[in-house]
Amino acid sequence: MKKNQRAALGIDHGTRRCGFAVADPLRLATTPLAPWRDDAPGAGLFAHIAKLLDERDVDVFVIGLPRNMDGTEGPRALEVRAFAAQLSAQFKKPRTVFVDERLSTKAAEDLLRDAQVRPRDRRALKDSFAALVLLRDWIESGEPD
Repeated sequence: MKKNQRAALGIDHGTRRCGFAVADPLRLATTPLAPWRDDAPGAGLFAHIAKLLDERDVDVFVIGLPRNMDGTEGPRALEVRAFAAQLSAQFKKPRTVFVDERLSTKAAEDLLRDAQVRPRDRRALKDSFAALVLLRDWIESGEPD
């Protein structure tokens, strides 16, 4: 554990839905949180994130960066980078790190299936389980900046 380490908040950013997960300061437990959904992303999303930050002591945002299968970044990556810039401007304390999110949705679907979540309930949980996968990948890779 790094000195004075606090919780990490994983974010799977989408245009209408965002998934969230949290890792405890010791990085022993990762937990999916309720996803956020709105047809008009913006202030509502940042208010939701502010509420999550009020509930826990977070020092890092772990954000999924969409990449093409060849590793290049496309238009969605630019949107996520713009979101991260807004996030950093609004919330000064947590630092932001990006994690390659290729195949995270597939891994999330596998986790949901393994947990025997009913197929009709999987869609609502998929984004937060993708955020969980991002957090776990980041932790397992040694928490690079």
